[in-house]
Amino acid sequence: MSKERYIEAKQKWAEKQTARGVTARATASADRLPPGQRLTEGFPVLDLGVRPEIPRAEWTLTLDGLVENPVVLGWDAFNALPQVEDVSDFHCVTTWSKYDCRWGGVALTTLYELARPKPEAKFVYFTGYDGYSTNVALERCLDDDTLVATSFGGAPLEVDHGGLARVIIPKLYAWKGAKFVKAITFLAEDKLGFWEVRGYSNTADPWTEDRYA
Repeated sequence: MSKERYIEAKQKWAEKQTARGVTARATASADRLPPGQRLTEGFPVLDLGVRPEIPRAEWTLTLDGLVENPVVLGWDAFNALPQVEDVSDFHCVTTWSKYDCRWGGVALTTLYELARPKPEAKFVYFTGYDGYSTNVALERCLDDDTLVATSFGGAPLEVDHGGLARVIIPKLYAWKGAKFVKAITFLAEDKLGFWEVRGYSNTADPWTEDRYA
């Protein structure tokens, strides 16, 4: 399936769910497996059909927007920051979940401390080398399990899963974690990302099945 047909199909699916009155649950589930999800032992690959392979010597991560210290990190500088490892579950809006994913990389809190966002910054806008974008409230990015991951299962992150680096926000549906991340921009006002403008939820809470706008 071409990129354009894939995007059109997913957008139409969101539109159909909205037309059917599919809305978020009023009460969040307390189960480990969110409602409407099924477990998988594999790791399906879903993206825009563009998998940019950026040489490490050319890779950069930009921290900008409403920050006191805008910075562009090269691969070596990024990996010189304090490294963390975290085990979390992964929930895709297409109804599969994978337990106990072991990610390694740099915590979003470390990048927050480096960039020093201004008080008026309330939202984060992520962009990827593949043209993807997504938006998240800043407070959701500061949990201790949110990171820019460069490894999975103890090995370098493969390009199929967003390498060299991708964002992981375990408490939200996985489309909020941009693959191939190249920029993290701090904003005062919310700005909808790629799937959000195509009918997907702005808040993306798996435990309330908050899938579509």
